[in-house]
Formats: sequence, structure tokens, C-alpha cells
Amino acid sequence: MKKLIFLLAVVWFGLSAISNSVKANDYNTAVIGHIIQTKVNGGNVDTSVLEAELQKLTYNFATEMTFVLQKHLPNILEGIASEMRQNADKIYKCKLLEGGSYECKE
Repeated sequence: MKKLIFLLAVVWFGLSAISNSVKANDYNTAVIGHIIQTKVNGGNVDTSVLEAELQKLTYNFATEMTFVLQKHLPNILEGIASEMRQNADKIYKCKLLEGGSYECKE
């Protein structure tokens, strides 16, 4: 029984180690290929890789901000509508007080 548990533990650890190495994505391969291609063409590797990384980060940030805006848009629109109502009320109040003894204070 102990041998079976030991064998299962070894198999589980072995499969866990293999599965972690399999999870690698193609992004690293693409970056390495890009570096090699840029070096062969005689370009500056540092700036081209930096530009690619910035483009990736910008895309991720824009996508994330889109989801945040979509989530909070009702609250944002409610705040804008409230501000517009307050401005309209102030303008209306000033129009009503225009010819009277009280002056509109802004």
C-alpha cells in the first residue's frame, strides 16, 4: 500500500512538473523570433522590443478600461445628468430673480 501511494505521488509530481512547462504560450517564442529577425536585419533590438511591449500594454489597458467604463457607466451618466440639472436650476433661478430686488449669486 505504501509503495502504491509513493508511486502515485511520484506520478502526480511528475505530471505537475510537465503540465507547468506545457502552459507556456507562444508569446515568448514570438518575442525571441522578433529579436532574432531584428538582429539579422540590423535594427536596434531594444527599441523595437520596447515598442512591442508598450503596444501590448496599451492594448491590455484599453481593453481593461473598456470593461471598467461599461461597468460604471450608469453611475457616470447619473453624475453628469445631476450636474446638468443643477446648472439648469441655477440658470432658471437667475432668470427668475433677474428683475427683482434680489440679485443672482453664482
